[in-house]
Amino acid sequence: MSSGWSIFVIVGTVGSIIATFWLIYWSGRQGPAPEEGHQDTGHVWDGLTERNEPLPRWWLWLFLITLVWGVGYLIFYPGFGAYAGAGGWSQQGQYEAEMAAAEARYAPLFEQYANLNTQALVSDAGALKVGRSLFANYCTQCHGSLGYGAASFPNLTDADSLYGNSFESIQASILNGRNGIMPAMGAVFADDASLDAMVEYVRNLSAGADDASPAHLQFTTVCGACHGAGGEGNVALGAPRLNDDVWLYGSAPAMIADTIRNGRNNQMPAHRKLLGEDRARLVAAYVYSLSNAPASNGD
Repeated sequence: MSSGWSIFVIVGTVGSIIATFWLIYWSGRQGPAPEEGHQDTGHVWDGLTERNEPLPRWWLWLFLITLVWGVGYLIFYPGFGAYAGAGGWSQQGQYEAEMAAAEARYAPLFEQYANLNTQALVSDAGALKVGRSLFANYCTQCHGSLGYGAASFPNLTDADSLYGNSFESIQASILNGRNGIMPAMGAVFADDASLDAMVEYVRNLSAGADDASPAHLQFTTVCGACHGAGGEGNVALGAPRLNDDVWLYGSAPAMIADTIRNGRNNQMPAHRKLLGEDRARLVAAYVYSLSNAPASNGD
């Protein structure tokens, strides 16, 4: 925080406290003097007359106690601009303390699976149960609670995977993330008719490539470098397989046309810092089990 903003916050905070003290003091002195008796304001509603009475003293004292507590809070905690507070508290410090406490508590649980080889890990019911719990906390927002995914978020329960379905590939995706880029290819097509022909060709690839289609030569020339001449995909590039019925963004002609014309840019965030190696292996084991070993899911 800059010194200018710090001064602005301090002046605003102190001014508000002083103004509130003055308002309480002023409110406590309003109303008629005791010898004057009660005074009516002239407002009558439903037979009830509004009187000009001061606030009860206990009510005013509650306001004052709250303000005094607030001043003490601002002295102890960082509330005056750049002032760090007498207690030395910070949200970053609290977060690190909570993370350290959690690490001390749960680290032994994860460490007991750290030395298991891949086959033993994906076959261990206890490991898969822990992996499922971690998956629920870190992965369900995108891939769903059962791993079925959604539009632009891959389904993890089938064997169709952009970067391969091996344990090592899944673990690498979790730890390092992925950046999937489909370049915009709209300029390649002379008109909408040629683009529509390509869309129809891609939609029918699951039935086998039509070598007689006018779009076949253009596909093998323009698209084959990434997706393969027959649409088999390329896990090294993360290029989707196109000759099956699995669609990341949907199979509607308008959706495919939009993908070809404008491209796609999708990202799987890296979880190395968030999970660490041991936790990531457990999540990878659970994700691997969703499509490779459903009988060993730890239920």
